[in-house]
Amino acid sequence: MRIVRPLSAFIAAFVCITGNHAAAQEYPSKLVRIVAPSPGGGGDFVARLIAQGLTTAFGQQVIVDNRSGGVIQGEIVAKAAPDGHTLLLSGSGLWLMPFMRSNVPFDPLLDFAPVTLAVNSPNVLVVHPSLPVKTVRELVTLARAQPGKLNYSAGITGSSPHLAAELFKSMTDVDIVRIAYKSTTTAMSDMIAGQVHLSFANASNVAPHVKSGRLRAIAVTSAKPSALMPGLPTVAAGGLAGFESVAVYGLLAPAKTPAAVINRIQQETQRVINTPALREKFFGAGVETVGSTPAQFAAWIKADMTKSGKLIRDVGIRED
Repeated sequence: MRIVRPLSAFIAAFVCITGNHAAAQEYPSKLVRIVAPSPGGGGDFVARLIAQGLTTAFGQQVIVDNRSGGVIQGEIVAKAAPDGHTLLLSGSGLWLMPFMRSNVPFDPLLDFAPVTLAVNSPNVLVVHPSLPVKTVRELVTLARAQPGKLNYSAGITGSSPHLAAELFKSMTDVDIVRIAYKSTTTAMSDMIAGQVHLSFANASNVAPHVKSGRLRAIAVTSAKPSALMPGLPTVAAGGLAGFESVAVYGLLAPAKTPAAVINRIQQETQRVINTPALREKFFGAGVETVGSTPAQFAAWIKADMTKSGKLIRDVGIRED
């Protein structure tokens, strides 16, 4: 028995390894679809660039399947066959959803296999030029002197701009009123018109207005200065040590997808997003490429759930 058991274990391990190798060699065997957010948004843009690159890399067509609503997107992929032919391009809304609403039909940690954290984009803290502030410290001082008088624009509940603003309020103990918008264009128009005082907005949305002088950029929300907004300090450097809030998009597969298939997708995706042509396209849209291992992405998700989940609970953010 002391001989048979180790031999059995060896055979099982060998079968597992060879099976994974065969799965990777055969993948993809048919069309691959990336379930992504609605057309026209940042997630759709990222998904389409990745799909184009993977189509060439795989020698098999990779399409984008746009679905509105994070619940629908997550449910489709969670229930898909775990063979790597159905993927999900999603941001933090996927794993933060259970903190903001009831009856989510999937578990972000149990029903998905992280593939790679593909891109991120810091938000930019901008104010209307009529606001007499040029630094984070000056903004905090003004907000404390006028509780409830200043407002900020934010789109989807729980989105990166929304959470960045709530993190700012939490860390500074200031009272700034949220004005919710369904359209980024409308939010920017009202901001430029002076109807909104400040916003934590996507770099690509505000860069032209900052350049023209219609908005004033105060800081970026990333942990380090961003090449997207050269010369702009971080919020953390402005006196809020530890402040960090970035929008991210990553690829996930259904749970139980073979590790070899996951690794193949990760390696090809990382190679694709880091080609000079795609890096330039992403950068032009206010997005920076990242690339990570599946383990690194999984760790990032858990860390974000801990940090942002606490903020959501403390502030009482709810979708329903």
